[in-house]
Amino acid sequence: MSFKKALLAATVLSLPVAAAQAQTMPVTGLYVGAGVGANFLEGRSSAVDPGVRVSNSDNIGVVAVGSVGWGFGNGIRAEIEGSFRWNEPHRYAINAVRAGSVSGNRYQYGVMGNAFYDIPLGMDFGGFNITPYVGVGAGYQWTDNSSIRANFPGGSLRSNDRDGRFAYQAIVGAAVGLDALLPGLALTTEYRFMGTLAPSLTYATVNNAGVTTSRSTFRSENYNHSVLVGLRYAFNTPAPAPVVAPAPAPAPAPARTFLVFFDWDRADLTDRARQIIAEAATNARTVSSTRIEVSGHADRTGAAAYNQRLSVRRAEAVAAELVRRGINRNEITIQGFGFDRPLVPTAQGVREPQNRRVEIVLR
Repeated sequence: MSFKKALLAATVLSLPVAAAQAQTMPVTGLYVGAGVGANFLEGRSSAVDPGVRVSNSDNIGVVAVGSVGWGFGNGIRAEIEGSFRWNEPHRYAINAVRAGSVSGNRYQYGVMGNAFYDIPLGMDFGGFNITPYVGVGAGYQWTDNSSIRANFPGGSLRSNDRDGRFAYQAIVGAAVGLDALLPGLALTTEYRFMGTLAPSLTYATVNNAGVTTSRSTFRSENYNHSVLVGLRYAFNTPAPAPVVAPAPAPAPAPARTFLVFFDWDRADLTDRARQIIAEAATNARTVSSTRIEVSGHADRTGAAAYNQRLSVRRAEAVAAELVRRGINRNEITIQGFGFDRPLVPTAQGVREPQNRRVEIVLR
């Protein structure tokens, strides 16, 4: 599997995650992580004896990693990682002569120290925050040939050996914040390239009688391309602030109404009327009233036109007294309704004292 194909696979795997939370806070303090995926081990070739070259390639295998790390709160993280890779040999050849059948397992496992930088792009897709990151690592990896056997005409090539070497890796990935499910939890998707210095692995040539006829050393670098999906949990992530419902708008203050009554066919104010108007003015200043409605009314004696004019004069008299009590004239609206809105319904010509009134409404 080529590097380009592995990178393409990583990109395709990342797309559903990208299509899958405000910006996630940088990782601070202790965290743990784990991931699994596919491992593509590049084919290898080595001259094992003068004029003899052995080459091999493996099937796509499995990779698993686990890590413990520390976030510094500025996007930088450091961690210790343990990893395991498993591939099955697929093809062996000696000087271009291919083996008829191949069996066995190839394991790689070790410990790496990694450094990461989380890129604060604030990428938000459908309410999920995505944070890309890059990383590098170095450590030690063992390559383990377990019961590998390649069968050729006249015999077989066998290896059951292990060797450890310095290892290095580069990582690019993205974390999708899952704080809505659990604060500190993130889904991760990664592409990793890991290589090691060339391990020395012994191969034995065995004839059909089962006799070892020679031993040789196979040396070639290991280049691994891995695509992983995993989870990471940061222990010190604060819980999201609870959503506080906005305070309801205060209910408007109820309108207050004051009634000023008049003698029959009169628009002048009595002493009791002036007391009521004074109380209304005081209340208007206390409740910071923005509008005062003054409405004049009459009883059902006399003609409609006369009573309309009388109701207006009554309203004007009350408004003038309000102004004298300190109310601004532009805060007062005046209306006259004649006898169209009686407080007490009566027949025409009936003198009803409660209908000869002015209503003061504070808004």
